[in-house]
Amino acid sequence: MRFHKFIPIAALLVLSVLISASCGTSSANENAANTEEGTGPVSVDTATAEVEQIPTYFEATGSLASDAESDVAPTIGGKIAQVNFDVGSYVKRGDVMVRLDARDAQIRLDQALSQFEQSRKAVDQAEAGVEQAIANLRQTQVRLGVRDGETFDIEDFSQVISVRAQLKLAEAELTRYENLVETGDVSRSAYDQKRSQRDALLGQLREARSNAAVAIRAINTAEAGVKQARAQAANARAAVNTADAQVAQARKAVADNAILAPISGYVSERNADPGEYISPNQPNVKIATIVRTAVLRLKIDVPEQSIGKVEVGQSVSAQVSAYPDRNFAGIIVRKLPSLNPQSRTLTVEAEIDNPGGLLKPGQFATVRITQSMPAPAVMIPASAVTARGETNVVFVIKDGIANERLVQTGLLENDRIEIKQGITENEVVATNNLDKLSDGVIVAQ
Repeated sequence: MRFHKFIPIAALLVLSVLISASCGTSSANENAANTEEGTGPVSVDTATAEVEQIPTYFEATGSLASDAESDVAPTIGGKIAQVNFDVGSYVKRGDVMVRLDARDAQIRLDQALSQFEQSRKAVDQAEAGVEQAIANLRQTQVRLGVRDGETFDIEDFSQVISVRAQLKLAEAELTRYENLVETGDVSRSAYDQKRSQRDALLGQLREARSNAAVAIRAINTAEAGVKQARAQAANARAAVNTADAQVAQARKAVADNAILAPISGYVSERNADPGEYISPNQPNVKIATIVRTAVLRLKIDVPEQSIGKVEVGQSVSAQVSAYPDRNFAGIIVRKLPSLNPQSRTLTVEAEIDNPGGLLKPGQFATVRITQSMPAPAVMIPASAVTARGETNVVFVIKDGIANERLVQTGLLENDRIEIKQGITENEVVATNNLDKLSDGVIVAQ
């Protein structure tokens, strides 16, 4: 009997312990559930993975270089009076970078201008002399009845012609009287009178011919005067041309004292200070170096096995470490004709617009060269990808639960990114509050 009484008491004690343990476990589970319920679901925006046709490309490496670089040097020697730039300054083509002391050059210009003015006045005087000489020639020609280009002969002189005609008649009359005086039909005195008339006409003919010779000399003198006046005018005009050339040279000497920027760009080097004397005869003389960066050259090293994929006119996209989230677009504009024998790569050049000056010559770039045929790719918003160390993670939302996926990314197109591996078409991904998500977290869309 004692044994049967003892058993219920022992069983009661064991049951009490089990109930107590069971109550403690239920309380712990209930507390954990309350804690999780207190946190609540994470609110997220979502997007659906879609298949899109995107350009295909292959990657290469390259480096950026300035589109043009120019060393600025003086063309004349002189003392620097003013420096208008510094390293890093932006200059436009034609801007005055340095002014030299131009006082001596200005004096020479003033002298050249004075000489030119004197020469010009001499031309005016010479041309007036030509006009006067021509007027004198015309007067002589009119007096003799001669025109330009006509040959004047003494026997053609009007006075000579008249006297010669009279002389011919007088000689004929004298011959007739000689016959008559021999027959006694006329008196000797009448014959002598005819001979006197003939002799007088001979004197008049000599005088007329002399006058004609004087007139010819007058024409020759007038023509010589015209020729001489024209020669003097030509010499005066030549002197004006010489003086004008000297003025132009003197003006250039004055202008050369202002050293201008040959291209637009940024100053990368300065070697000029006020008071310093510079000369083009000095070895390696330059006052500055300007690099143009509005458009940069991207020199791309294409592996030998990929040179058949590159042609002039193809689009490229470049990324640099300074701006990892930005792409810089360009176009291939030239290809070198041969490969580098050491690296076995072909260098091609692309032009990259750089209006904001973000890119700098010398930067290294990763380049994607677009191919002609597009290919399908799974695309999601770039905001859906977050970095976890060296890996990229996307949270796929299914049945209100976040599922963490490791993904391999590809081409970035504006605000969308290619997913090469990790998710498939039509899967839904979270696009915000990624820092609050982890695998298995409940979300609210």
